[in-house]
Amino acid sequence: MERLLGIFSFEEGHPMIFTRVDFWLFFLVAFAGFIVSQRKVAIRNAYLMAVSFFFYYKTSGDFLLLLMFSIATGYFLAGRIFKTRVPWKRKSWLALAVFLQLFFLIYFKYAYFFADVWQQWTGKEVQVLNHFASLANTVFRIDYFDPDTILLPVGISFFTFQVLTYVVDIYRKQLEPVSRITDFAFYVSFFPQLVAGPIVRAADFIPQLYKSSTITRAAFGTALFLVLKGLFKKIFIGDYIAVNFIDRVFAHPESYTGLENIFALFAYSLQVYVDFSGYTDIAIGLSLLMGFSLNRNFNSPYKAQNVGDFWRRWHISLSTFLRDYLYIPLGGNKGTKLRTNVNLMITMLLGGLWHGASWNFIIWGGLNGVGLLVYKFWKDIRPWKRWDSAIGTAGRIAFTFTFITFTRIWFRAPDTAGVEGFFAAVTGNLGLSIWAEFIWGFRLVLLVMLLGFVTHWLPGSFKDKWQQRFVDSPLWVQAILTIVMVFIIYQSVTAGMQPFIYFQF
Repeated sequence: MERLLGIFSFEEGHPMIFTRVDFWLFFLVAFAGFIVSQRKVAIRNAYLMAVSFFFYYKTSGDFLLLLMFSIATGYFLAGRIFKTRVPWKRKSWLALAVFLQLFFLIYFKYAYFFADVWQQWTGKEVQVLNHFASLANTVFRIDYFDPDTILLPVGISFFTFQVLTYVVDIYRKQLEPVSRITDFAFYVSFFPQLVAGPIVRAADFIPQLYKSSTITRAAFGTALFLVLKGLFKKIFIGDYIAVNFIDRVFAHPESYTGLENIFALFAYSLQVYVDFSGYTDIAIGLSLLMGFSLNRNFNSPYKAQNVGDFWRRWHISLSTFLRDYLYIPLGGNKGTKLRTNVNLMITMLLGGLWHGASWNFIIWGGLNGVGLLVYKFWKDIRPWKRWDSAIGTAGRIAFTFTFITFTRIWFRAPDTAGVEGFFAAVTGNLGLSIWAEFIWGFRLVLLVMLLGFVTHWLPGSFKDKWQQRFVDSPLWVQAILTIVMVFIIYQSVTAGMQPFIYFQF
């Protein structure tokens, strides 16, 4: 009985993530129910909504109530915006909808950060309390919620933005509201992409709600390939180099040489890519198995030849969201050069803050903004034409990748002390004399890094060809390859399943 109750209860510290066996057991059961319910679109949508709610409860516990509140307010206020014809009333409903969504995001994600900033600026200490926990305890006459701690709901940054795209697009008259709240709840909570994206636009996903699910032979093969690729990237490459190298160095940068710190930073650039894009691959693959298409979120970002090109390739759903719902409303590039540059910096600074409540993330966003501005300035004044030879292309890719990696010092370090520790190690003891010992001591890590970078920089046409070969293979061949890949992937696990990096955002 206890084991049965455990299946339906939230276990803190053990969220349901794609790399754990319990998730795949959940998915098999959920997929079986999907097969039964898919004939009726309304039943299918309601079923997948319920499954997604259960998934979120297993991942974030009682914060399911916050997700449901976000869905309910977004749905009803968007409906009011659509039905209202008076401009000032429409703006008022929009302002209320945006306020409610951003209020809870700011409260749960940034309360401690803003309290610390206030204390630093004024010297006055602010006690942060979970007022919603206190209110719930009072209303329901219980002592269940902890009023002294504010926890971060998993995926709040992602589902908040999805609700906002729906509300704003209806205000802009680019979208009509859905007729059933269950359909809207399904769109917001669809479990493959709920906790770490990609951020799905309402205009892209909602039309799919009313189409029957069709899973072709090619779609099945593509979905299976993407899931295997995502697991391989996340577990075999990302988790292995993190556990055996990156986490050790960043935990105590002063204990390692500058050479080891630099290699750890470049390794982290690889890890954050394979970790996040691996999650996205799995999310897209699982969605495809159920007949839903999600947009691509990465396009070989480390092949970018400048910072602007990088942000067109990296976390595409966030980049386009910030462009369409922040940068352009601020004025975009329609004003003076100064105004355009200010708009760009505001967008990048807030994009950095979206990732996490710390000065490190703000600095990281600001550095990327500066990189964008410097490239724009250089493009206008460079004394020579762009060198389009293979050497020139390789040089631009290497320079861009190095700059992006440099900014990730602030992205990875837990605090400013971690950043200072990194620079102290690099400037104090570079340690070039131990390069042979370093290579031998971390030979397996370096081989896995080499595998990750080489496969990333291979031509896209080459990788597409191998994907198509898998898709076109007979089912028995796909089954054998799947078994072999799963065995190889899980043999590389050295310290348990590591959470996805973007879960914290």
